This record gives sequence, structure tokens and C-alpha cells, in this order.
Amino acid sequence: MSLLHEPHHDGSPLYLDTETPALDSTVGVRVRARAGDVEQVWLRTTYDAEPVFHEARSTRDGDATWWHADLLVHSPVTHYRFLLVLADGSQQWLTAAGLVDHDGPDTFDFRVSTHAPAPTWGREAVVYQVFPDRFARSAAADDRPTPAWAVPAGWDDEVVFEGSDPRTPLQFFGGDLDGVTEHLDHVEATGATVLYTTPVFPGESNHRYNASTFDRVDDLLGGDGAYARLSDALHDRGMRLLGDLTSNHTGDTHEWFQQALADPAAPTRSWYCFRPDGHYETWMGHHTLPKLDHTSAEMRAAMVEGPDSVVARWMRPPIGLDGWRIDVANMTGRLGAVDVNHDVARAVRRTAEAERADAWVIGEHNHDASTDLDGDGWHGTMNYSGFSWPVWSWLRDPDSPARAFGRPVPVARRGGPLVQRTLREWLARYGWRATCQSWNILGSHDSARIRTVTGSAVLHRVAAGLQFTLPGVPMLFAGDEIGLEGVLGEDSRRPMPWHRREQWDEQTLATYAALASARAAHPALVHGGLRWAHVDEDCLAFLREHPDGDVLVVARRAPGEPLDLDLPREPELILSTEPDGSTDGPSVTLWHV
Repeated sequence: MSLLHEPHHDGSPLYLDTETPALDSTVGVRVRARAGDVEQVWLRTTYDAEPVFHEARSTRDGDATWWHADLLVHSPVTHYRFLLVLADGSQQWLTAAGLVDHDGPDTFDFRVSTHAPAPTWGREAVVYQVFPDRFARSAAADDRPTPAWAVPAGWDDEVVFEGSDPRTPLQFFGGDLDGVTEHLDHVEATGATVLYTTPVFPGESNHRYNASTFDRVDDLLGGDGAYARLSDALHDRGMRLLGDLTSNHTGDTHEWFQQALADPAAPTRSWYCFRPDGHYETWMGHHTLPKLDHTSAEMRAAMVEGPDSVVARWMRPPIGLDGWRIDVANMTGRLGAVDVNHDVARAVRRTAEAERADAWVIGEHNHDASTDLDGDGWHGTMNYSGFSWPVWSWLRDPDSPARAFGRPVPVARRGGPLVQRTLREWLARYGWRATCQSWNILGSHDSARIRTVTGSAVLHRVAAGLQFTLPGVPMLFAGDEIGLEGVLGEDSRRPMPWHRREQWDEQTLATYAALASARAAHPALVHGGLRWAHVDEDCLAFLREHPDGDVLVVARRAPGEPLDLDLPREPELILSTEPDGSTDGPSVTLWHV
């Protein structure tokens, strides 16, 4: 049976009355099936953890039967699934991970949340990540002295990227924020609507994740004035600016930590996780990154909670951040038996929204973030597990030297059916809305570059096509759009070659812009459902369904035969990721249906 004929439900407008119902309200849910395939449908949900069943009613629409049921939203996050009785008398469960023939656990249930969603501008965004030291230098950068901690480098020097080399975090290229502002035409040309920079606070490293203070912008980046100029320039263009905050730790040179280290009776001593023997907890054993203790009310007031906190102050003029990306959000507030992570997430979001009602808060989490996304904390996550790794595994060149951070071996190369299963399970685990609010990333400053993973410009563009068409918010790391390479995170932080335009992959740059334009023009690519149409080893095809029009996406990693998908009408080509308009070779093709 064609995948399009399988019974289907998701959290999009065709299948759910509203993504954000009120608590104790009733919301309509619908299942679509091929006429004659299903005899009866029951909605199963839980009332205070007790399962209950409600029989669905049917209506006929051409070759489809729609099954309608009313879901009482009894809990802040309500889980549900469907029991199907098929025409032959057999039974199946329809879950968010697909159809199953057995009585499985509730892990992959559909879910609907009463908590407020991410702002519309975030859901519709294309995010562009900048690593300031490596993006661009303004003329003013030439007049700034190199700090004592730094190892100076010329813009064309090779990046030192082996973790055992002490120069890796110290190599200093001198990019600054005015340099970013001077290149916003390029950022906007990619289709990006949001700029996210890695930290801008002073820290004795090129990455600045070891902040020495949160009270000012690093003078090496141009100080507060340069940050304000960047913010103003973005907002004048109708774009947004996200900050990057290390809520889990500071640097060991931070003023708070220096006070705590010097005097066990200092007020900030309780702000860190000191052991009885005087040693302190760190991020992953790095002594330069002492861990903050979020059980301290005083520390939380300084860092994440209330109008005087770091979170709040930088969202007010003259900077006016539109939201935050929270570094290692998964570890924040967690240490052994202590877990106040949800309290911290709620505090960050509550504080941000008090300053700006439409604030957007994204938590970094590089494995299973599902238990952190259902509530009123992080709107979404950087979706490595649910997007990056499955796409890498489908498109990875077996001979690529790219390394996946945190893994002892490369990501395995897999065929379409396993990749589709992975995508479905992670979407089910996170829930529809949280997935749509999370970032589809092909790489970041912490990972290999997608061009190095695929080893091919053509397959790189296939990856980009999936990034812009699967549910989620595309986030590209500066340089992806022109084909920059890197075998792991530090190597991926190569300076942008502004003065070597002849080395740019102009076709890939044009592809990113075209995909962003298509995403902006077709509501289905942002708010539409996801119904799989065809999957084989080398092809993934799916429909993004929306009342304003559907988009068919066909992604191929190798040449293949034309698909016969039994569509209701002749599709109209929107774009192909290949310059010659190829649709039967490695490419992603979008069709209006």
C-alpha cells in the first residue's frame, strides 16, 4: 500500500483544531484514511493517568474517510492515540511514530500542550549563526591590541583544531560585531530573518563560553556600542537578534567566581557548586568552567530570574535582544541528585517574556530533549538527534573524515527506511509543536560541516533541501551557504573568506536563498503537516499539508525512477536544488499539489 494511503494524523491544522487549546477545553482531532480501509476508530486518551476511549464518527470526502473525535484537554500536556479496527477485522494503533500492530507504551503518543507556543516570528524564521571571532573584521579591529591570553592569527591562517593543542581555544582572528553589521546584506541574501551569535561577553578564549562578566560586551568585539549598532541594523531590516547565554557555568576568571574562590564566606560562594573539600564542580571536567548552583535564589536572581538578571537586562534597550539561545541547557540546574532544570527553564522564559511578550528561548540539548520541551520553559531545542544525525546518516560520504562530536565512531550510513523511522520516532518523542519550534541544523560551531559530511556539493544541497522542508526551523552556520568545510567543531570555525569570492560555491548560496523564499511563500512548509508518500533506500518523499495548499517534497541521494504517488492532481514544480532543474538525480524537488 502506498504510504499516502496509510491512516494519518498529526498536529497540523488539517488534523487538529488548534495547537494551543485552553485547559479543560475540548479540541477536535481527525484521522484521514482511505475509504473502505478502516471500519472503526477510537480515540484513546488518559484522565489523571487512567486510559479512556471515545468512539470517532466518520465522514466521506472523495476517496478518503475522515474520522472525527473530541479530545478533552484534561492536563496541561494531554497525550492521545487512536485504535483502528480495519476492514479485515484486525487492529492497529495510530501513534505519532506511525502505525503499530501491537500494544506499545505511551512514549510515542500524540500530545497537545496548553502552554503558550513560540512566537510566530520564531516558528517562521530562518536562523543564521555567527561565531564572531571568525566572521568579519571591521577597520576598527586593526587598532585593538591583542589580549595577553590570545595567540594572534591572520585571517588566512589555518585553524588549530586538535583538542590537545593548547592553542585551539586561544587562536585569535579578531572578528568583531561591526564586521557582522557590515555584512548584513549577505546574511539577508541567504534568506535569514534571525541572527544568532555565540557569546559576546568577555572571556579568555575565542569562543567566549568562559565569561569573565555578564555586565558588558567584550571590548575586542567593539563593546556595548557595537552590539547596539548591530541590533539596530537588524531591527531596521525587520530582522531579529538572539543572544547566547551560558546559564550552566561561568569562566574561572568571572568576578563572581573570583570572589567565591578567594573567600569561603563570600556571598557568591553559594552561587557555585563547591564541594566540602573546597574543590568545585565544572562543565565536563574543565577547570576553567565552574558550574553555577541554581538552588541559590541569589544566583538565580542575578542570572536568570527577574528584572535585574542577565537574561532581562540585555533584552532592554539599547541592545533589545529578541530572545536567547541557552548553552548546555540540558545540564543547567542538574548535578547528581539535584535537578531544578525545569525551574530554571521556566524562570528564563518568564523573565524573557516579561521584557518582550514575543521572546523566543531555545535550549541547547544534543541528545533526547523530550522531557525538557513539554512545559513552559524552552520553546524548542537545537535538534541534533531528531534532525542532524538522521540526515547525516542518509547523506554521509563513507570516506568523509567528518567527526560527530560525542561519538567514538562516525555516524553510520543508513538507507531511507531507517532514516524515516528515526525522523518519525524523534518527532513523536518531542511532539508536533515542539519539533516545529526547534532548529533543523546540519551543523554548528560544535560539529563538522555538512559539506565535509557529504563530501559533495550536490548532496550538501540535498541536505539543505531537507533542512528547509521538514518540520522545524532552519538554522545555518555562517559559511554553510558557500560550502565551507570542517571535520569537527573547531575546524568548522574557519574565517569567512570575504576576500576570496572566487572560492565560494555560488550555486549552493543561490539554493539556500531559493529554499528560504519557498518556505516564506508556502505556509505548508512552516505550519503544514507531514504525511509520508514514498520511502526507499535512496529516496524520501513526503507531503507538507495545509489548508492553503500542499507541497510535495522528493529528496533523492542517488538517481531513481519517477515516482507514481497516486496524487489527486498534476503537481506544479516549485524548485529543484539542482541548477539544471534535475528531479531524477540527487536533488530535492518541491512541487505544489
